[in-house]
Amino acid sequence: MTPTRDALRHRLLNDWQRGFPLVATPFAHIAAALGCSEAMVLEELQQLRHAGSLSRIGGVFAAGAGGAGVLAALAVPGAQLDGVAALVSAQPGVNHNYEREHHWNLWFVLNAHSVAAVQRTLDALQATVQLPMLRLPMRRAYRIDLGFDLGATLARAPAATQGTGATPVRAEAAPLPAADWPLAALVEQGLALVHQPFDPWALQLGCTRAQVLDTLARWLNCGALRRFGIVVRHHELGFGANAMTVFDVPDDRVDACGAALAREPAVTLAYRRERAPGWPYNLYCMVHGRERDAVCAAIDAVVERAALGSCARETLFSRRRFKQEGARRFRELHRRASHAL
Repeated sequence: MTPTRDALRHRLLNDWQRGFPLVATPFAHIAAALGCSEAMVLEELQQLRHAGSLSRIGGVFAAGAGGAGVLAALAVPGAQLDGVAALVSAQPGVNHNYEREHHWNLWFVLNAHSVAAVQRTLDALQATVQLPMLRLPMRRAYRIDLGFDLGATLARAPAATQGTGATPVRAEAAPLPAADWPLAALVEQGLALVHQPFDPWALQLGCTRAQVLDTLARWLNCGALRRFGIVVRHHELGFGANAMTVFDVPDDRVDACGAALAREPAVTLAYRRERAPGWPYNLYCMVHGRERDAVCAAIDAVVERAALGSCARETLFSRRRFKQEGARRFRELHRRASHAL
């Protein structure tokens, strides 16, 4: 039986965030699994992208796979917030930019081809806005963008990826070689919604479709790609109560606590960052939900199970989203490498 339109949209967005078919005709493969036509799948994906629920179909790379990035925050007076947020969002390397409930009220992620480039951009931005800034490089990722279960009150990690028991923390991926950067840039950009979407990539790169698919499978296997598939925009799907909780954890406990957070289905992101003057926190987690009370209850439960109750912590809910898009670290790496030839 052909699924209803609502059921089809839900399954497209929910079921194919991971395990996207790495075959010549992936949308036909998905259509067969869903009991509908390939034309219906492509039409619905086009509509979801137009509506903003679908960001792209592509990959989420591990932090160590290439380039550099930093989480930064500004303390912006209320009257200046919109203007400063616009300046931040205009930076090409900024892919996330949010207002949060805190004295440090504007939080953004900046990516570039190198640590030095990140620092130069932050220096120039701070000189322009003349405001205090936190710079918080990542030290270790425990859970990064494993996707959402869209049928829940909380945006839980998909069941196939939920940890059971003592799951070890995965080592950071090795940097991709320069020869792989052109394909990685296309993976960040996303697939075209066409019958054979990997063929344009192969044509652009001067290789075969099989080589493209083999490389993607290899990256997934080694952890350079955390996942490949549907990337959703959670605000458009009703997850508007989103909280970043930060903890001050003794350095000899932080990895164990981070691993415990990563095993929690309600935690969508967990990572360790460097402390900064006036900012003692080194462990972070995100919980995305539809209702604030449910998110708060989930955080309290997670804190208890992860043995974080004795650690100083703060929870910063999002207020406004100024910018949200996929990182483009490899586009800049590839561009610079091409200009150097």
